[in-house]
Amino acid sequence: MTEAHWHDLGAIEQLKSTTLQQIIVGRVPIALSYKDGKFGAVSGRCSHAGGPIGHGSLKGDYIVCPWHYWTYHRISGEAEPGYEDTVPRFDLEEREGHLFVNLMPASKRHHSAHEPHPLTREIRRAPGPLRVIGVSTTGMDRRNPRYSTSEALLGVALDHAKTRGAECKLIRLSELKFRTCEGFYSKGAGACTWPCSITQMDSTDEMTAIYEAFVHWADVALIATPIRWGNASSLYFKMIERMNCIQNQITLHDRVLIRDKVAAFIITGGQDNIQSVAGEMMMFFGELGFLFPQFPFIAHSRGWTAEDMEQNVAAVQASEELREGSRALVSRCLDMATALLAAGPGPKTTERGGRKANKA
Repeated sequence: MTEAHWHDLGAIEQLKSTTLQQIIVGRVPIALSYKDGKFGAVSGRCSHAGGPIGHGSLKGDYIVCPWHYWTYHRISGEAEPGYEDTVPRFDLEEREGHLFVNLMPASKRHHSAHEPHPLTREIRRAPGPLRVIGVSTTGMDRRNPRYSTSEALLGVALDHAKTRGAECKLIRLSELKFRTCEGFYSKGAGACTWPCSITQMDSTDEMTAIYEAFVHWADVALIATPIRWGNASSLYFKMIERMNCIQNQITLHDRVLIRDKVAAFIITGGQDNIQSVAGEMMMFFGELGFLFPQFPFIAHSRGWTAEDMEQNVAAVQASEELREGSRALVSRCLDMATALLAAGPGPKTTERGGRKANKA
């Protein structure tokens, strides 16, 4: 190897003061570690999704990638026993108090073959009738059932959609076991993958039901929520935080996952703030790519001073107007979905609207 391949990383005593660090030499990221009197240098780019390994942490002699927690031996670059993935390692030399690295890798990168996740398949609408997914975000205890105003009106809407020949499914978020968002996107846009990194790593995570329904199955999505302290339910937010990976495909790859799909909302609460809740929900689902019919939500509230919640439930139970509103809402959605399908496939890419493109 020629001398041109060697690079001076700096004074050894200074480098010893940091257990693990990410060093960029030209365009080469290096995860440099120091432990038990010995330096190690491996590629600073994870073989999984390109995470900055040197910004991770040490677990024994293994570096834990900060993005999705893949691990590599800090000297050999090999994964923990039982895993085949490796990152390149680099030779080091100590000369006159300085540490030099040979930028020609001493080993090769290896990323073991994995079957693609089923959710990554091509998005293609299967033939058949219109399909409606209803998502209830109320957090009630299913072991002790009670009347939910939002879920009851959602049921009315789904029953009416069936009379129009639509195929319908109901998802109760309270019955799904799925982890909260762990903020991979906050570490780097490329750390938020499709499907969600949690979904890929945890086969028991049931967020797959939501991804499957919204991206691959439904033509219409009806989301029902109670109002909790002026906001949608906590389960609603738990769900949409995990749906960031759908929108992030636009950020990373200009790939629109939600195509030719309609969304609408049912919002009920004993107290007010309906417009704010509806506006937030419309903003989020609009950013995913959903379209809205004219008058895209129905709602009920008895106002800020209405603390007699039992009267709120009774009011909804007695209101034929709200039930008729639910039927009309889903009818508007079905009409719009019919028109969208007749018009042909929608765009698979979109203008960035002023946002900077991301080449990750």
